[in-house]
Amino acid sequence: MDHSSAAPAGLDPTVPHPARRYNYWLGGKDHFAADRASGDELEKHFPKVRAGAIANRALLGRATRFLAEEAGIRQFLDIGTGLPTANNTHEVAQRIAPEARIVYVDNDPLVMVHARALLNSSPAGRTAYLEKDLNQPQSILQDPMLLETLDLDEPVGLMLIAVLHFVHGHGAARPIVRELLDALPSGSYLVATHATSDFGTPEQQALYQQLVETGRSDVWTRPQDEFAALFDNLELVEPGIVPASEWRPGPGDEIPPRSDINVWTAVGRKP
Repeated sequence: MDHSSAAPAGLDPTVPHPARRYNYWLGGKDHFAADRASGDELEKHFPKVRAGAIANRALLGRATRFLAEEAGIRQFLDIGTGLPTANNTHEVAQRIAPEARIVYVDNDPLVMVHARALLNSSPAGRTAYLEKDLNQPQSILQDPMLLETLDLDEPVGLMLIAVLHFVHGHGAARPIVRELLDALPSGSYLVATHATSDFGTPEQQALYQQLVETGRSDVWTRPQDEFAALFDNLELVEPGIVPASEWRPGPGDEIPPRSDINVWTAVGRKP
């Protein structure tokens, strides 16, 4: 379904956006022709990209459940929210802890329209929504709505799910993650997933780099060592750094080849 006739103010439907392309891959309906064209081109070159998106979404649910159920986290800062689908962060967390509080952050006006309409908190908890850019962490951390919703003296689950790969440049994501984590207390957790080319053939890696350099892909993949650096000084939760489908899979979950997923995942605790 093409929503370009009803685009919110500030949104250019002719420019593909990662959240809407992701929604397209997940089978949603909140995307424009430009998003579908971008998704189709990437899928033409990398036929398993949709499988990676689905595995990444499933990981969000498992990691949120771990934080709420096993780690006792009651506050979540979810940056790069994406368009609502099933089992959003607050839904998973509040099924376990109805008092959980969640702040969603995204820079797409369409995401914010849908988030405010659909991401309703349990009566005991709270959700808030900020239209902010990950590249400006202080703007997020100092927002009055965030400070009203979360107590930054208590542990927070920082969710950076499939968003850091939109920060381009070698080493460019790490300072942003450091700045966010520095504002959170001991006992907080980082959950991050990140696209990688590590499992591709040299030919696939060269092709992907060409797509980035010519502006036909906005995803800046990172190798395992650069992803691991995001977790410096954190205590990694078992099983450590693995593809999204291999992080604490459920009983009977199928584990596809790593070359089908191409998404690194880890969860770390701030000591």
